[in-house]
Amino acid sequence: MVKAPDSGLLEALLDSWDRSNTILLNLLHALPEGGMDARPMEGSPSVAFAFSHLHQTRLFWLSHTAPEFAQGLASLFREEGEERLPERDPGRIEQALRRSAQAVRDAVRNRLETGQPMKGEHATYDHPVLFLQHMLWHEGYHFGQVKLALKAMGHVMSEEEEEKAVWGLWRQETW
Repeated sequence: MVKAPDSGLLEALLDSWDRSNTILLNLLHALPEGGMDARPMEGSPSVAFAFSHLHQTRLFWLSHTAPEFAQGLASLFREEGEERLPERDPGRIEQALRRSAQAVRDAVRNRLETGQPMKGEHATYDHPVLFLQHMLWHEGYHFGQVKLALKAMGHVMSEEEEEKAVWGLWRQETW
């Protein structure tokens, strides 16, 4: 049985998750023309693949550890012959990321409030917060890959754009 954190800590953790998802969506909105096809290097997955993969990872781990929260979520990949093709429409990607982010949030809150483990036949997290941390770490990695892919295609966000889209969501500065 998992002991729930105090409500202030839980709200801060869930707020952190919400901010992280907002940053991903901000990056999605900042993609330049042709950005979905960008790759950090030749042979690497595209930006479209990365965003589809982020949603798919949320869906996959939820379905194995808190399956009731994965219901209604659909993959952003489609099979075409032997190929697995990612979603390319930013609107569909945004909608899927919003829905899967809410599902992750709801699953973590539920498991903390009920004391149920995040456990399935093939996967277990020792604590729901570790599931949330896995999602955050994984998404931070892919955020960096997307930024590198955009840089490789010659698109670099200005400091002002990046402050507004990313860093300003975590802290406030006054100089």
